[in-house]
Amino acid sequence: MHLLLRTLLMLFTSSRRSALTIWDTSSLPLRVLPTDIDIAMHVNNGMYFSLMDLGRFDLMVRSGVWKRMRQRDWSPVAAGETIAFRKSLQLWQQYTIESRIIGLDAKAIYFEQRMVADGEIYARAYIATRLVSKGRPVSQEEILDEFGQPPADLELPEWIHEWREENALPGSRTPAPHLWGTKVQAKG
Repeated sequence: MHLLLRTLLMLFTSSRRSALTIWDTSSLPLRVLPTDIDIAMHVNNGMYFSLMDLGRFDLMVRSGVWKRMRQRDWSPVAAGETIAFRKSLQLWQQYTIESRIIGLDAKAIYFEQRMVADGEIYARAYIATRLVSKGRPVSQEEILDEFGQPPADLELPEWIHEWREENALPGSRTPAPHLWGTKVQAKG
């Protein structure tokens, strides 16, 4: 909720920026605001993912995909995320969020996003996203019909497949009981 107004403003301003294709890289200039920081006076680690949502929206709006998704009643949802930090973004610092699609598979669209300041990467994240409509996933065929075919050289890195497989939770229709409270007997 804390980024709702900022997101609405970004959706408006992104529609007036130069057009991109969904396969291009978006560069969204921002400044660290007081609502972005924690007690250490730098961007809170959890806030990076929320800010990166703005970068993905910028790419979708500028490519025209956002409008077509809304017309088809598609909503984007994050399915998995990983991030690495290098430097801290400080209060009032200017930076950009660089966003690009690095590939897709039968289950997700994968983004690489970077927080960049003064020509240096401060943080980098990989996000697996899904498009859903009425609670069901949108098929890859439908996505490619709307997005167009990806560039021929767009190839998802092999480690992404391993990361998704190693970190995936069961599907929403499969039980996923919480067992931490149960003692596990060591085999030996």
